[in-house]
Amino acid sequence: MAIREILKMGDARLLRVAKPVTVFDSDDLHRLILDLLDTMAAANGAGLAAPQIGVDLQLVIFGTDAPNPRYPDAPLVPRTVLINPVITPLPDASGALLEDEDWEGCLSVPGLRAVVPRFARIRYAGFDQYGDPIDRKVEGFHARVVQHECDHLIGKLYPMRVRDFSRFGFTEVLFPGLDAVQDD
Repeated sequence: MAIREILKMGDARLLRVAKPVTVFDSDDLHRLILDLLDTMAAANGAGLAAPQIGVDLQLVIFGTDAPNPRYPDAPLVPRTVLINPVITPLPDASGALLEDEDWEGCLSVPGLRAVVPRFARIRYAGFDQYGDPIDRKVEGFHARVVQHECDHLIGKLYPMRVRDFSRFGFTEVLFPGLDAVQDD
């Protein structure tokens, strides 16, 4: 459909809390999803949230059909449209809620990356664009991407979660091999 402008950190619209989607399977919703998909693909993103293009709705997309040049070592994540998501951290076999730390970037924070803590295992539930339920248990990179994108729905950007700013910097300095790839 169309490649939309991605809002950058500092834009107050990124700090708003998104509203739930109340109408599914509409022409407007399908057009918005196509715009998100086109915009994410053009930026080599692993995911994109509606608030990142200035739309205050609880809608995120994520996943790739092929390796992502910005995350070349990451496993594939199924392409997903997730609406009105609810994330629940899941314990490991011992009952502990574990966190993983790994590098993240963001299309709204271009040229920078940081180590961000996220829950290692989560369950996410919500709906697809037709109003059909989605309910998955995931871990690793998949869990990280979902948590990152859903943070946009509550007005949070990944730098707000950084605990150690010695592991926050410019992609071109931290990962010279990725400097030719447009960063999130």
